[in-house]
Amino acid sequence: MQVPAGKRFSLRERKRSFYFAFKGIAIVVSTQHNFRLHLIAFVLVITAGIVFSISPAEWCILLLASALVLSLEILNTAIEFLVDIVSPQYHEKAGRIKDLSAASVLVAAIIAATAGIIIFTKYFLAFFSTSSVIR
Repeated sequence: MQVPAGKRFSLRERKRSFYFAFKGIAIVVSTQHNFRLHLIAFVLVITAGIVFSISPAEWCILLLASALVLSLEILNTAIEFLVDIVSPQYHEKAGRIKDLSAASVLVAAIIAATAGIIIFTKYFLAFFSTSSVIR
């Protein structure tokens, strides 16, 4: 496939695209309380994974689930900002769009939490059964 003139690969343009992506992350971190809560949960999951030396497959599941939740939270924020521009006054359908967008994050978060519970239950049970023997 031929690249159209003016659309050639450019390191400068790649650098700019990364700049804008990181700027987006900074926006969501600074404006969205729920995103910060999801980040805290992500750090706790990573910490637990390190402490319990979870398997590579378990890492993949937890990282994919976490990426889905964080990405949907970013997308939800973008949709909310866009709806606020398009419909600054209250409109029932605009509210539904925001509700549906938030629901996507909720569903992903519930499923991610369920995966985390399934993965970590055996590690917590082993840890606490070993701890009670030491006493």
